[in-house]
This record gives sequence, C-alpha cells and structure tokens, in this order.
Amino acid sequence: MVLIFRNIEFSDNPFLAKMIRRVFEEHDAPKFGTVYSDPTTDDLYSLFQTPESVLWVADHNRIAVGCCGIFPTPGLQNNYAELVKFYLAKEYRGSGIGMKLMNLSINSAKEFGYTHLYLESLPHYAKALKIYEKSGFVNIDKPLADSGHNSCDIWMVKKL
Repeated sequence: MVLIFRNIEFSDNPFLAKMIRRVFEEHDAPKFGTVYSDPTTDDLYSLFQTPESVLWVADHNRIAVGCCGIFPTPGLQNNYAELVKFYLAKEYRGSGIGMKLMNLSINSAKEFGYTHLYLESLPHYAKALKIYEKSGFVNIDKPLADSGHNSCDIWMVKKL
C-alpha cells in the first residue's frame, strides 16, 4: 500500500467529512457538541487556511483516509495550539499511519513556534487516548480553549 502524507486540498473536504462522521458513528460517540455537528467539518480546507494551522492528510490513491492537524483555537494561551481532527478510516488503523500523522502535526507545531499542544477528546476513543499518553500528553481537569465542543470531557496537554 502506497500512502502519501500531504497538506489538505479542497477536494478532500467530502472524503474527510464522511470519514470523520463515520468514526463517530462507529464508536457511538456524541454527535452534538462535537466535531460531528460542527459546520466547519464540511469545509476543513477553508478552516485550515488560518495562519499557523495545518491539516495533514493520509492519501491512498487520491482519497483522504486519515487526518490530523494543528489549530490556534480561540481561548488558548499564547504559544499553545490544539491538536485537532485526528481521525483514521477503520481499515487503515493499527498500521502506524495515525502515529505518522500525529508526529507530522507535532513537528509542524514546533515549526510554528508553539510551546504546548492541547487536545480535547471523549472516552469513546480509548485507543487514541493511549496514543496520546504514549506521545507525552497528560490529563488536565478543565478545558483550556473555546472550541465549542462541549461534549468533550477529556482534556490533555503536551509540552513541546
């Protein structure tokens, strides 16, 4: 299998929106107060035109099968960014693709000059939480940003 890791393109929008929502459905995760119902999910390309943000995409035969990015979420302290949109289609999990996407994102955050990464998640994503912990993220007791994703009840931070 040949995969390409690249920045998001406009043509990725429908593939990523469908894949992200499928992950929520597969894990029976909340649809409201999460990325599932966030209107930006349908146009991630435009969202990631924001300065000092990036969305890395795993591309298999010109189809986006996974993503992970960095975003300067409103409400975060200076030099903090959020690790966002970390999703991978079911058939691509367990092969190291997710870790590659996350490492690309972490390296991008360092290149942008961020000193910390913040993330929000749900207990439904137990495997992802283990990946975060292995990568140096630690749990905190309250949200640090105004993401609008009020159903998320796990918050973590990593010092870069």
